Amino acid sequence: MQPIFWYVNRLRTMSPSEIGWRIASLSRDCFDRIRIPFHLYPNIASVPGHSSTPGFSVSEIPLGAWSMEGATGQEKTWLASLLETADKIIEHRFSYFDIQDHDHGNPVDWHRDHGNKIKAPLRFASAIDYRNVLEAGDCKLVWEPNRHHQFVVLGRAYRASGNIKYAEAIREQLLSWLDQNPFGLGMNWRSPMELAIRLINWVWAFDLIRESGVLSGSFRDRVLHSVLLHLWDITRKYSRGSSANNHLIGEAAGVHIACCYFPSLPGAKRWQKESHDILCKQVLAQTNNDGGNKELALGYHFFVSQFLLFAGLASRWSGKDFPPEYWSGIQKMLNFLGTLTEGGENLPLYGDCDDGYVLNLGNGPHDQAALLAVGATLFDRPDFKVLANGLPETLLWLLGKEGVATYEQLTPATAGCIVSKALPQSGIYLLQAGHQGEEDRISVIVDCGELGYQSIAAHGHADALSISLRIAGHDILVDPGTYDYFSSPSWRNYFRSTRAHNTVEIDEQDQSVTQGLFLWGKKAKAQCLIWEPSPTGGKLIAEHDGYARLSDPVIHRRTVILDKGTGSLVITDEILSNATHTIRIFFHFAPDCILEEIKQNHYIITVGNHKVWLRLDNSLSVKLFHGSEEPIAGWFSPGYHRRTPSPTLVAEALHTGTNSFQSTLTVNKAP
Repeated sequence: MQPIFWYVNRLRTMSPSEIGWRIASLSRDCFDRIRIPFHLYPNIASVPGHSSTPGFSVSEIPLGAWSMEGATGQEKTWLASLLETADKIIEHRFSYFDIQDHDHGNPVDWHRDHGNKIKAPLRFASAIDYRNVLEAGDCKLVWEPNRHHQFVVLGRAYRASGNIKYAEAIREQLLSWLDQNPFGLGMNWRSPMELAIRLINWVWAFDLIRESGVLSGSFRDRVLHSVLLHLWDITRKYSRGSSANNHLIGEAAGVHIACCYFPSLPGAKRWQKESHDILCKQVLAQTNNDGGNKELALGYHFFVSQFLLFAGLASRWSGKDFPPEYWSGIQKMLNFLGTLTEGGENLPLYGDCDDGYVLNLGNGPHDQAALLAVGATLFDRPDFKVLANGLPETLLWLLGKEGVATYEQLTPATAGCIVSKALPQSGIYLLQAGHQGEEDRISVIVDCGELGYQSIAAHGHADALSISLRIAGHDILVDPGTYDYFSSPSWRNYFRSTRAHNTVEIDEQDQSVTQGLFLWGKKAKAQCLIWEPSPTGGKLIAEHDGYARLSDPVIHRRTVILDKGTGSLVITDEILSNATHTIRIFFHFAPDCILEEIKQNHYIITVGNHKVWLRLDNSLSVKLFHGSEEPIAGWFSPGYHRRTPSPTLVAEALHTGTNSFQSTLTVNKAP
């Protein structure tokens, strides 16, 4: 149960039509509470199991191909790694977030938060407060193994090796899931998004093991009935209004893929068209012209790109392709990822990231290189191939040998210079210079974007004018990440706060006002004032009004100048005000950076074979934090529910009126 003020603030973000829809949803839930115990929902008799011919195939890899004579060395390497993971899954040892090789019970306990050791209740799903950790555990830790990514790993292991034990493991785990999850009860029927992701993984897993015969008879009918209930439930509960973000795309993608694969299910034709129309509309509505996802959270950009891509391929494979505008939207999104990849192999973070992904097809779940390789093949983009840097396993699973041949025939131009680029609709500006893949690369990213998407800006961070810096592909100044949503409000608030980003904080307040875990009130508005790219980097001047709400209004204006010729990055922060204010400038360094103070306000940062000299304004007093819990400072989160200490400098001053502070970083050249 949320505090009363949360409900008041949340209502303020809704349109009258959304309020009406939510009232109707409450009425539907009240009716469901009555009818579910009496099984008044689509029943098994309505599922024509005998005619459910799959509508497409997810992979052309022959059964046992990687274990047979003639398999390539690369395939044998992939197979060894795949079987090692699959064998752990057979033993119910799953890995996700900070949980690694953890025994999930025999049978698997599908309702347990295995991190906090809390069992979620098995009661009417819509009545469960999934945000209440004491009631339901951390919902992310409950939901993640129930997305059934591990089924696709087992399916791939069966297809690649020919060993039926992997197909039988899917049957065993799925049977226990069906036994423990009666329709409409428990956390695993709580969120339509979770149902959609599970459906996509079921489709891939079922098709990968279709030759095994383990999905047959009454068990097969039972599975089809559950698929039907998943589809029926999602299509009644599509996200709308201020909540129609990545969830709506994910829900529609799950429905579309399942309906393409199970075309003879009752309602499939209608639901397929409905989901098709939603996806066609949302790929345009939620994507900026520069390719950035409008939630302005890079983890969700990646997530949405996967949903759209897999839905598009499923539709194409089933003979009902999406229009060119849909595929153009996907290509724009991949181009956006490619642009951010030029300065380093690790994508720079901004906004929320909960490690969400759609399918495990061999490469890391957040491996943008694999996604770019698929994009290179689909869109004839040799430049994507340069960034993909090799042949990923994902490409073979997804597009087969024909796709691999197409990919290998792409001939990229010789890697040239990386140049400064603006992604103005998303508010992302890159000052950069040097040569692609070389040690002379310098890349600076400045965030001048909106806080987030629609009225609640759910996955935004208070990071206006924050900077990331990469040198020779190494992270120097970083966005510390997300870490947590539900288990610890203090950590949630820290990682999305202004002080957790490389920008300026005024009077110990955030630039934007938080009103809940995924709800923002007054939002900072940032804008680029001057953009002057040059062959050696260039100049950016931008400002935001997040502190104009103070009794003495403050404007933060930041000038960033990169000159690769001198190796210098100069950051000037101008604080426009009348009264006295406390200002703090934050510098969050990557965990592998070694910081050394050489004299007052002068530091050397070492990473790998590279050194960066940092000189701060003499008027600033400086503190160093490294893994502090009181106050929370000096942390980096490489993934959800994971954190590691990282060096953080906090430069503070008390100033009156308008003033400016200059910080200079010099790369590989002592100033």
